Amino acid sequence: MLSTLPRLIGHRGAKESAPENTLASIREAARQGARWVEVDVMLTRDQRPVLIHDDTLDRTTTGTGAVPLLDLAALQQLDAGRWFDAAFVGERVPTLEEAVDLIRELGLGLNLEIKPYPGQEEITAEVALNTLRPLWPSDRPLLLSSFEVPCLEVARRLWPEIPRGYLLWDPPADWAAIADRIGAATLNVDQSRQTADSVAEYRASGRPVLSYTVNDAERARTLFGWGVSAVFTDAPGRLARELGPLAGSGA
Repeated sequence: MLSTLPRLIGHRGAKESAPENTLASIREAARQGARWVEVDVMLTRDQRPVLIHDDTLDRTTTGTGAVPLLDLAALQQLDAGRWFDAAFVGERVPTLEEAVDLIRELGLGLNLEIKPYPGQEEITAEVALNTLRPLWPSDRPLLLSSFEVPCLEVARRLWPEIPRGYLLWDPPADWAAIADRIGAATLNVDQSRQTADSVAEYRASGRPVLSYTVNDAERARTLFGWGVSAVFTDAPGRLARELGPLAGSGA
């Protein structure tokens, strides 16, 4: 599954150019040449998986309050593009099914980040994976990631053959033991906290290191020089142009 991992992965689609976690952003990432996209999934009140990053609606929609306080029907009445630019007025919060249909149509690989509302770790992973599994082609690359260990434990139980990415920001002292326990295939780490030594320590676990969120070409070059395998970027097209051959074959 990870043999086709590109150097650059579109973060929440192409977040620099379109409203994050929307169908428009996924389309824009593909237009810019991205081969993979990363998106976030959370549950509505009626336990429908939708693409949104924050626990609340305020930043990226015309709504307010916690995401799981609204049913899907009410959530999809909100505008998820107006905040970004007038050109995206009318963009909606997509369901996971809608996003997967588009990602398949565009021929992209997917990193699905399970992003549960606090206290909903296991149910979010269960619903998201049970929704995704019948839709996802067995020959299409897929990585399931989360900061939340219970989500990755559910992923290992329900869909063990799909690689899991352990997301780290301020890693616990026993991160390596946790990664072993959940069978993590990758370590997805905050780029701003990395040094040559930290990347070497992560790589010594035998896992590829992926780094978020990298929008500066010089920083990307440094990370690749330290052995990072791929970076998540809000601007896959721009970064690919600035990196040139170092970006690999396409974004």
